[in-house]
Amino acid sequence: MPLNHGGDNNSMVVAGDFKNGVTFDMEGQVMQVIEFQHVKPGKGAAFVRTKLRNVITGAVVEKTFSPTDKYQDARIDRKEMQYLYNDGDLYYFMDMESYEQVPLGIDIIGDSLKFVKEEMICKINSYKEKVFAVEPPMFVELDIIDCEPGVRGDTATGATKNATVETGAVIRVPLFIDQGDKVRIDTRTGEYLERA
Repeated sequence: MPLNHGGDNNSMVVAGDFKNGVTFDMEGQVMQVIEFQHVKPGKGAAFVRTKLRNVITGAVVEKTFSPTDKYQDARIDRKEMQYLYNDGDLYYFMDMESYEQVPLGIDIIGDSLKFVKEEMICKINSYKEKVFAVEPPMFVELDIIDCEPGVRGDTATGATKNATVETGAVIRVPLFIDQGDKVRIDTRTGEYLERA
């Protein structure tokens, strides 16, 4: 039997081996395990209780599987690309190796570029060469271009105010942050981390 060297197209994933982050094809949809629990009841067959995220649509579903259920492995490609600019509803990214430019529509971008400025490196996620999501860098440093003045004498611990960063997004920052400051943000939560 010849060895299959052409990408692992026939690789299967068994529900009994589910781990967080595993991606597989279920009825033509790419699902990712975000929570799982092996249940062995006193009577009856063991099963695997899961929470799955549809990688393409973002919808989360709960489903139980028999530990022997098999599914086609879904290989997600994540490629680093540089965000160049946007022109109307199209956002252009450059492949760092081939220098090829790839335009992506707002339907794919969503609000993933809220904290991304031109020239930042993002991960472009695709399945079977179809791009479905853009992952911004986990942490970014951005300038504050506008913020409410801190109220003098307001020293309440943990008090925050609104501030607008250079990409136009609005975040909550501590009172001591001023216009012109550079701040570090966690793009997953939109949280201010520290002054950069």
